[in-house]
Amino acid sequence: MTESGRLRRPRYRRWAAACCAILTLGLISGPAAADPGSDAVLAFDLDTGNAPVEIIYPAITPHNKDVSATGSDATLDVDYAMLLEVSWFDAIAPYNPTAVGVCTNLGRRPAAEATDRNRNIAIVYASYRVLLNFLPQFAADWRAMVTSAGLDPNDDQRTTTTAVGIGNLAGQGVIDNRRGDGLNRFGEEGGVRYNRQRYADYTGYTPVNTAYELRDPSRWQPNVVPIGNGIFTVQQFATPQMGLTRPFSYSSPTEFSVAPPVASNYRNRDAYKRQADQVLGASATLDDRQKMTAELFNDKFVSLGDVAGLGAVQTGLLNLERLVQFIAGNSISTFDVAIATWYFKKRFDSVRPRTAIRYLYGNTKLTAWGGPGKGTVQDITGTEWRSYLNTADHPEYPSGSAALCMAFTESARLYLGTDTVHIAVPRPAGSSLVEPGITPATDMTLTWESWSSFNTDCGMSRNWAGVHFLPSIQAPASYAPEIGRRAYQFLQRHIAGQV
Repeated sequence: MTESGRLRRPRYRRWAAACCAILTLGLISGPAAADPGSDAVLAFDLDTGNAPVEIIYPAITPHNKDVSATGSDATLDVDYAMLLEVSWFDAIAPYNPTAVGVCTNLGRRPAAEATDRNRNIAIVYASYRVLLNFLPQFAADWRAMVTSAGLDPNDDQRTTTTAVGIGNLAGQGVIDNRRGDGLNRFGEEGGVRYNRQRYADYTGYTPVNTAYELRDPSRWQPNVVPIGNGIFTVQQFATPQMGLTRPFSYSSPTEFSVAPPVASNYRNRDAYKRQADQVLGASATLDDRQKMTAELFNDKFVSLGDVAGLGAVQTGLLNLERLVQFIAGNSISTFDVAIATWYFKKRFDSVRPRTAIRYLYGNTKLTAWGGPGKGTVQDITGTEWRSYLNTADHPEYPSGSAALCMAFTESARLYLGTDTVHIAVPRPAGSSLVEPGITPATDMTLTWESWSSFNTDCGMSRNWAGVHFLPSIQAPASYAPEIGRRAYQFLQRHIAGQV
């Protein structure tokens, strides 16, 4: 074993322990204080620690649901992750012999400065600048994050000769580079000066159907959804402008193609009914593993963040620098595939299972999942039926979750050089968010031994949960893996300085 290999082992165990602590907190009990006796709360060591795992992720986990007012839409999830995680890559690029940042070019530091201490310092300050811009209402928490690393949040130097300055420049540079990219994350598009609304639609999208009138059973219909205490709201297409956003690894989503959702055309009566019946069949046979898998993949921060990241860390192949590269490449892959997916979603504007089932069956009694705690029932009507997971605020085709997982796992496989991974997610009895105290009936562990199986279950979970037809899950195969490959190649060029 090499000297570097011997040195990495204790650090790997510490990172894995911290990842496990984050995973346990996020998946089982929600945000909470870590056990004072755990490795995760040992004083952070800038020389041997891992700032993303030990400092940044624990600080942001309690605020993941604050990214959007509705909780978490996939586009906001991937944008949040991209801004943060690309800033890490840019912050440590000056300490690599060849690398050039994705959004910044901050020069090259002498080889003697290429230490994990400097990388960690730069990562913390880059994160601080991104988070202050993105979620300024939690500034006190971000300051605490910096001080927990033994650093000064008031140090605002902007120089390329110190790790603090490089981190500040990298974080601000990513924000500045992506401003005006089309996503409207600061509400500025269309020349709006006052009362700006972050991520507001400026494309003029209007649904063909209203929540109360189904004019075309082939097209998306907004749902009426409860927000608590007898108050209801009507869905709006979340970020239809995502399809107009500037990607990293390709020029335009028009470079890709996907077959139209012909089975969602209500005039193709047999196909339309067949795919709706398949969803009903999945609903009627839902088991605890499918329910918990669906809930896991419904949270992109956890499934494509904590869980997938822990799987990568446990390979033992990643030091701090390589972990940051791995994470940045995956963030770019999911951001870029979301752009193409939302381009197609808006183009096809396709019906969701909930609308199709109500249209087809109305007051006819069906066999399906009857709602939280009801199990499978034989007398639920088409009008009463609902999906296990809440249906997202955008058209059905193609599946965003399936596309994200296809691109992510392709990028991960290429970077790690293997499809093999060990992922084990404990789910205690009664830990379901949909059926708390009921599901699962006993303790269980969700496991995957390959990125391929992880990807397959990610896509299928959307069908099990009733939010997507099967063709929607299959459709991203025509473009999502290719975007994952392009994202990997894009980052490799930046690592090699070939930009």
